[in-house]
Amino acid sequence: MKRRPDLTFKHNRKRGRYGWLRLTPAYSLKIVQRYLTNGQTPVRVLDPFCGTGTTPLYAAYEGLEANALELNPFLVWFARVKTAAYDEYVVKELKEAGDEIVSRLDSNHAQLATPPPIRNIERWWSESALTFLRGIKGEIEAYRHTTTSEEVIDLLYVCFCRTLIKISNAAFNHQSVSFSDNRQLSLFDEKDRYRSVFTRDVRFVADSASENPSTIPEIVQGDARNVADHIQYKADIVITSPPYPNRMSYIRELRPYMYWLGYLEKAREAGELDWEAIGGTWGIATSRLSDWTRSEKEGYYPDYLQDILRRIGNDEHKNGEKMANYIARYFEDILQHFRNLIRVLNKGAVVHYVVGNSTFYGVLVPVERLYKEIMELVGLSPTNIEVVRKRNSKKELYEFAVSGRFL
Repeated sequence: MKRRPDLTFKHNRKRGRYGWLRLTPAYSLKIVQRYLTNGQTPVRVLDPFCGTGTTPLYAAYEGLEANALELNPFLVWFARVKTAAYDEYVVKELKEAGDEIVSRLDSNHAQLATPPPIRNIERWWSESALTFLRGIKGEIEAYRHTTTSEEVIDLLYVCFCRTLIKISNAAFNHQSVSFSDNRQLSLFDEKDRYRSVFTRDVRFVADSASENPSTIPEIVQGDARNVADHIQYKADIVITSPPYPNRMSYIRELRPYMYWLGYLEKAREAGELDWEAIGGTWGIATSRLSDWTRSEKEGYYPDYLQDILRRIGNDEHKNGEKMANYIARYFEDILQHFRNLIRVLNKGAVVHYVVGNSTFYGVLVPVERLYKEIMELVGLSPTNIEVVRKRNSKKELYEFAVSGRFL
């Protein structure tokens, strides 16, 4: 089994709106394409873990009605901007606004926004990069007073987000963020490089903004455990990828965007959002696992899972009890999600969940098997497990597509 980078976010990067914002856990549009062109003729598509909006965007380009649900307010905003329709005047104004911002930066007339309250912000950006970003942000804020188009402002912020991560010192190659040494001397003028990056980002976003989808998806904010409380139309096909139970922060890569755009102001807020999310763990979300207790009534605990939890929770393992609770809580949440999901499915609806397995202290958690059994428990049958690709980390880790039908 190959690693298939074409089935990951890497495939989307240069493909118009799909590549507006990098998010490592995002899957390739090829995944959606495969399940929407396999002979079935769906009427309405649903993604209850919307993320950056790959599924609703592809469905919209295909002329299909789509609904999507996402917990993170920043991603709700982004997915709505990504799937909206823009007329030629908005695209033209976006390009002109980008040129004007660069001109004001060059003339040192740019208004500087207050830097976000990111801890150790100097690790993320050099002094010159931070000043440049403050200038762009300040000019976007000032531009609000000269335009009546919120669409232009939204698109400028997409460009800003693209630039801020490109000129940062951060890398997301591991579960924790790593930083390069920003003290190294540049071989060319930094300001010119930053300006070139932002200019290219404006052109890239503007060009793809003009490629409008045929329909506009409905994207709402809400908890996927209670999907029926937020989705008013029943779906014929579900294509989604929930967070994996891998101890990774739900908002790991999103924090810089969320701080700059005002969705986060304190580190504790990130932990609170992770605690609300399925599978999230960061700060306060991790510490609360010690007090969380399993519910035999609300959970699904076959004998093999009980054995896995005992092995992971072994006293010899640092944080073993927390991690056992983390896994148990994850699958209780997933069971609640599926019990709720069937309330928004039409008879005959097909669901496809892209999930990854995980290991803790050398103990393999067969996530795909548990998804299959939970699907069958709530009435999604027949079910199927397909290996999608080998992941880039440990040899035991794979991505799977777990599918079922609501009869």
